[in-house]
Amino acid sequence: MRPTLSWTPTGASAPCTTELTEVVRVVGDGGVVVLSGAGLSTESGIPDYRGADGTLTRHLPMTHQEFLSSDEGRRRYWARSHLGWAAFSRARPNAGHRAVAALQRSGHVAGVITQNVDELHQAAGAEGVVELHGSLARVVCLDCGRTGSRRQLEQRLRAANPDFRAEVTRINPDGDVDLPEHVVRDFRLVPCSACGTGRLKPDVVFFGDSVPRARVDECRRLVDDARAVLVLGSSLAVMSGLRFVRQAAKAGIPVLIVNRGETRGDAHARVRVDRPLGSALTELVARLGG
Repeated sequence: MRPTLSWTPTGASAPCTTELTEVVRVVGDGGVVVLSGAGLSTESGIPDYRGADGTLTRHLPMTHQEFLSSDEGRRRYWARSHLGWAAFSRARPNAGHRAVAALQRSGHVAGVITQNVDELHQAAGAEGVVELHGSLARVVCLDCGRTGSRRQLEQRLRAANPDFRAEVTRINPDGDVDLPEHVVRDFRLVPCSACGTGRLKPDVVFFGDSVPRARVDECRRLVDDARAVLVLGSSLAVMSGLRFVRQAAKAGIPVLIVNRGETRGDAHARVRVDRPLGSALTELVARLGG
C-alpha cells in the first residue's frame, strides 16, 4: 500500500463519455462508496499531480525516505510547507465537494474515502470521511507519537522565523511551494511541544510511506459493503487507491469513474465520464432530485 510516482498514462485510454446516464442509474440505487482524488479539489485552487497542469511535470513531492533521512530534508519540507500553508488553509469546498455531501445526506452515498489531505470533504458537510493519506491540518511527533494542531505549529514556526519571507507564485498538491536552497538554509525547525525534543511530521502519508493497516482495513470493509464505487478526480496512479478499485471489480461491484483524462483503473470501470467534476456532480445531484 505504498504511494508511488511510477505510473504514467499510456495514451490508449479506455472508451469514455461525457454523459452521466449510467452514473445516474447506478448511484440512484444507493449504497455508493466515493473514492476521491486531487482532481476534485482543483476547482478550490489546489492543483493535482497528473492533470493537464499537474505539478509532477515540474515538482517532485517530498518522500518518506527524504524526510526521515536528515535535518536538511525536514528543514526543506517545513520551510516550503510553512509558506504554502497560508494559501492551502484558505481553500474552500467547491461544487464537487458540496455535491458529494448532498449525495451522502440523501442516502445515495454510503461512505467517502479520499486520497486528499485538505479536509474539504468535511468542510462541505460530509461525515465519516476516511482520509486515506491523512491530513495536513494535523502534525505528529515521530518520537513520542503525540498528534497536534497544524495551526498551533504554524504559530510556533512564525515565532521561530520572524523574518522568513519569500515570493509564493504557486502551491503544490501536498501544500508546499518551490523554494531555492539559499532561502531554505536559514529556516529554523521547532521540536515537539509535548516531549520537547521530538521530530515533527505532517500527519500524512508521504510518497514511499505505507498507509496504516487499520485505515486500509476500514476502506476494504466499506468497499465490501458497497453496491458501487464512484471514483472522482483520481488518476488512480497510486496503488493505495487503485487497490480498492481492483477489489470492487473482482467482487463484481460496479466501478464508475468521473475524471479528466485516462486513469490507471479504466480497465475495471463500467464507464468513465470525462468532464469537470463540479459541473458533472452538480448535474448528478439535480438528476437524482437533490
